[in-house]
Amino acid sequence: MRKISLSVATLCLAAQLATAQIKLPSPSPGATIMQSVGVSDFTIKYSRPSLKGRTPFTGDFVPYGKVWRTGANQATAFTTSTDLMVNGQMLPAGTYAIMSIPTQTDWTLIFNKNTAVTEQNYKQEDDALRVKLTPSASPEKIETFTINFSDLTDSTAKLNFMWANVKASADIAVNTSANAAANVEKAVAEKPDDAAVLQAAANYNLSKGRNLEQALGWIDKSIGQKENFRNLFIKSQILGQMGKYAEALPLAQKALSLGQSANDPVFPFFKDGIEKTITEYTAKVPAMPAVKGKKGKKNA
Repeated sequence: MRKISLSVATLCLAAQLATAQIKLPSPSPGATIMQSVGVSDFTIKYSRPSLKGRTPFTGDFVPYGKVWRTGANQATAFTTSTDLMVNGQMLPAGTYAIMSIPTQTDWTLIFNKNTAVTEQNYKQEDDALRVKLTPSASPEKIETFTINFSDLTDSTAKLNFMWANVKASADIAVNTSANAAANVEKAVAEKPDDAAVLQAAANYNLSKGRNLEQALGWIDKSIGQKENFRNLFIKSQILGQMGKYAEALPLAQKALSLGQSANDPVFPFFKDGIEKTITEYTAKVPAMPAVKGKKGKKNA
């Protein structure tokens, strides 16, 4: 009898384990959002409850004035690869749980350092940041809870929370120039002899008009590794920005000549720009005075 009981128990346990390994539909399916702003990367992992005839922010269904995990199932996770500003306040790079406290007049958006936080074990002392959001009426009814990004630029975005007829948004801002410059410095430090990295780093400085002496050093090293029309043209433009047109002009001319003979499929996209630069530099290089020949002495 004992053997039979053990067998039944073993079968039940095996059935439970098998069920646990089967992927079944969830009432609040998971979603992952990945968004880049400039050179900063954001990832949000959350579960999406649906209304199913219910009205949120009333009664016992996500009631006003209480901490909410801003989603369903496990905590909503927010990861940022760089420091950022949320409604003008600093949030360091890292991973946080997004919590919120909705009310009729405002929402408190919370970034909590405990990524396994729930409504039951939430502690305000674990908050990395709290900001106030002003909710507005959504133009259409949103059946399934939605988080997304909108109004993107290379350094700003809006982080939106939408459900039912409510929309609450936070302003996100990152220092793209500083982050990109840090990425450039890091890349050169990691691959100081890579011609392509040095070329890209010099081109970035050129595009931003920053630290041209440093850019000149990088592009000289790139040319020393492998000369091509692109790094010659970059050096020509760096010298041009420095006002050294007499040095820049022959480099632009050489870049044009190399590009025309290199059979590089990218060259046609640069050709007009190089020719325009040559014309511009030619106009800025002072004309060399004509050398007068000496008059020969007349025979006596």
